[in-house]
Amino acid sequence: MPQEVIGVDVSKGWIDCHWQSTGEKQRLRTAPAMLRRFADKASSALVVFEASGGYERPLAGALDAAGVTYARVNPRQAREFARACGRLAKTDQVDAAVLAEMGRALAPRPTPPADPAGMRLAELVARRDALGAMRKAETQRLGQACDRFLRKQIAALLRVLRGQIERLEAEIAAQIEAHPALADRAARLESVPGIGPVIAANLVARLPELGRLDRRAIASLAGLAPHACDSGQMRGRRRIWGGRTEVRRTLYLAAFIASRYDPHIKAFRRRLQDAGKPFKLAIIACARKLLTILNAMLRDAAHYVKPAI
Repeated sequence: MPQEVIGVDVSKGWIDCHWQSTGEKQRLRTAPAMLRRFADKASSALVVFEASGGYERPLAGALDAAGVTYARVNPRQAREFARACGRLAKTDQVDAAVLAEMGRALAPRPTPPADPAGMRLAELVARRDALGAMRKAETQRLGQACDRFLRKQIAALLRVLRGQIERLEAEIAAQIEAHPALADRAARLESVPGIGPVIAANLVARLPELGRLDRRAIASLAGLAPHACDSGQMRGRRRIWGGRTEVRRTLYLAAFIASRYDPHIKAFRRRLQDAGKPFKLAIIACARKLLTILNAMLRDAAHYVKPAI
């Protein structure tokens, strides 16, 4: 652990900083020059802040540029740590102090420096998915609309959305092709039955840790790890929760397709369903097995080899 831990609460227009060892507090605007000065001051510290829907990116960029070690933590984890410490109040300064205490007590794993190419790919994928959700909603409205004027307006908007999505898909493909590391990961993923360009781009963009963690850690990060619910002699049902929702949805779809076309995953799904497991549980189990395979492939820089049954 560094000698100093700094907790930072990130807002849209400013950051609140708390030095754990001295109790010093500071509020800074999120202007590039201010963030650079903060990064220089924090050069030998561990900076702990929450993932804040993208507002933390300028701070992370300034810390990366200065070579400062930082940990981007889950907001729910930080809030539960605050409750465990009896800190029920919630203000920007309190949150910064809690993050500093959390960094000292839990020593969170430092976040690897951001890859600009991967970050741009993640933004493109997120935008494509947002427009896809808009297209789905407008398609449903088209089916419900009776007024001729409204139907024409919705149809025109759908044409625009289709064009924008096609342009985004082309840009995503170009972004992957332009960067050998991204292209290599995508090509390995696409060698697996059930994973095409769209699913591969989602996994490359939203799960960059794939191949860098062990199978349990990557399953937990993807929201596919079963969590126990036992107490005394009671044995509750294992359930999955937490993790990255979009990654879990992507792997669920990939596992559903793979369980139809890959002999190994198909046989695994059949064994589960023959044992009386519900359909969704069987697909989740297939998704977890598929994730383990993908993790090992990228760890070993290997393509998929279809096993003999």
